Amino acid sequence: MTALAQLLESEPAVAATRAALADSADDAWVVGGTVRDLVLGRPIVDVDLAVEGDPEQAARALADGLGGPLFPLSEEFGAWRVLAGSREWFCDVSPLQGDGIEADLARRDFTVNAIAVPLEGGEPIDPHGGRADLDAAVLRVVGEQAYEDDPLRALRLARLAAELGLEPEADTERLTRAAAARVPEASAERVFAELRRLLVSDGALSGIELAERTGVAAAVLPELEALRGVEQSQFHHLDVHDHTIEVLRQQIVLESELEAVFGELAEDIAAVLAEPLGDGLTRGQALRFGALVHDLGKPATRGVRPDGRVTFIGHDGSGAELVLALCRRLRTGSRVREQLAALTRHHLRLGFLVHHRPLAPRMVHDYLSACGPVALDVTVLSCADRLATGGKNAEAAIAAHLELARELAAESLRWHAEGPPRSPVGGRELIEELGIEPGPEVGRLLRELEQAAYAGEVESRQQALELAGRLLRET
Repeated sequence: MTALAQLLESEPAVAATRAALADSADDAWVVGGTVRDLVLGRPIVDVDLAVEGDPEQAARALADGLGGPLFPLSEEFGAWRVLAGSREWFCDVSPLQGDGIEADLARRDFTVNAIAVPLEGGEPIDPHGGRADLDAAVLRVVGEQAYEDDPLRALRLARLAAELGLEPEADTERLTRAAAARVPEASAERVFAELRRLLVSDGALSGIELAERTGVAAAVLPELEALRGVEQSQFHHLDVHDHTIEVLRQQIVLESELEAVFGELAEDIAAVLAEPLGDGLTRGQALRFGALVHDLGKPATRGVRPDGRVTFIGHDGSGAELVLALCRRLRTGSRVREQLAALTRHHLRLGFLVHHRPLAPRMVHDYLSACGPVALDVTVLSCADRLATGGKNAEAAIAAHLELARELAAESLRWHAEGPPRSPVGGRELIEELGIEPGPEVGRLLRELEQAAYAGEVESRQQALELAGRLLRET
């Protein structure tokens, strides 16, 4: 028995699948990512099965044996997913594509995904040399038709390289470059799913570099490509594109080194960033997307003052609109879309406040109120942005920014836990006590009272009414 066959024999998820399909295991093969990940020593969270015959029948037998639910994955290809009763892993069941297992493997994307092992046990079926490519850490397309069959595979190459630490061989890279322009022909949901997995992987930076080198990034993220060659002021040492990639790098470093920047707040910050956001992303993972898109508005807003200084006035707001459009194109969920737009819209705020230290409590309130639900997130992102910015006076500017970020992170955590402060009086009380009409003036007074409450200037109902009356008389 080969080492690979022994690995499969000892894998609990595969053993449970075999037991559940004991009556038809001779018509099923473990394929694709399951075999690949076993060879690479990666944890198995899904078992990929190719079956001869009706995949629904096999899926229902699996569901009975594993004690979990099942649901169709693809009506077009007849694939099903079965969740194990423990929910710790799942099994995807697909019909053979072609006449027999070797024909099925010939239609797969890369040789490392074109290895099959009989579910009932036996030697691997590896007609395209996938095991040798795994040993050599190489990604190779199964054949020139691979990209013709599915245009998304050119992006998947970059994602697999990022996740697995593999490199494409020369001919595969050439074929990828030729196929890159067709990637957007795949559904937007599938494109975003690949981008998401690429960006959250350990090798995200190398994956982005490969996607750019092959033209895939330009096809799916033309807004990122538009940042190339956009020069900045003397306070930056990189053009906008290279600065963006450096911000992403700094954000990735920050994820594991929060304590170096935020000290004793790091644990609480990490807990908030671990909260689920949407589309399979946590708030912290969304910051990687935020790093990639935060300066998209710069090309359209670039200007040069009479003294020669380069400016990007309004790029935060302009960029937020571009991010919204990008997310709609990729069909992200609304929470992710609004999160990324807000990160872009507010990423400059902390930097502007550095020049006003020490901050009055009302200024802190303004920051937290304006940034809203992303106050903590954008505070962290602004640190990556600042750390990525060299140029004139960089060292002193970074130190001042990080010091203020620690202060605002502490306030953001409190705001996140307790919610924004409330005025001691409500709008109806203001109307009745001050004799004013409902309208914008009431909203303005309530905001002023919330600021005053946050700053500790008013605590009681009477103090709040007195302040509101004074503010009304002044206007």
